[in-house]
Amino acid sequence: MAQEIKGLVRLANTDIKGEKPVLYGLARIYGLGVNFSNAVCEVLKIDKRTKIGALDEKTIQEIEYVINNPASKNIPKWTYNRRGDYDSGEDMHLTGPKLKLTQEFDVRKMKKIKSYKGIRHMYGLPVRGQRTRGNFRGGVSVGVMKKAITTTPAKEEKGAKKKR
Repeated sequence: MAQEIKGLVRLANTDIKGEKPVLYGLARIYGLGVNFSNAVCEVLKIDKRTKIGALDEKTIQEIEYVINNPASKNIPKWTYNRRGDYDSGEDMHLTGPKLKLTQEFDVRKMKKIKSYKGIRHMYGLPVRGQRTRGNFRGGVSVGVMKKAITTTPAKEEKGAKKKR
């Protein structure tokens, strides 16, 4: 008796291909990495190699609940993507559009207070200490540029001057 595998699974506002293993299928969700998806599988006692399309609806709802409320199942805080939030001070785990919006607000705040990282963001320079000599040139090609050949009008001969 072959088990039916769904083609797409909708989980946390993300479509996941049904033939992916649970471990890597959960990692396709924006804000979830392999470490966090491994913790979810361990807490819910799901085999990491099973296809995500083979899971029943009850299990998928449990996974979604754990993703939204990781503290309820004692998932370690070091797997969260937002520890010590700037505004609230809490340890949170955000996914999808909430995470994108929060990151955008963080960059805006850095630019507003003109921190070192904010200034680097403003000028489009690398923020995390990379060197800039060879990379991050902003789309300008590196190398010698030849001047464009322009046609000049024929100069008048020296002997022929206008008379007044």
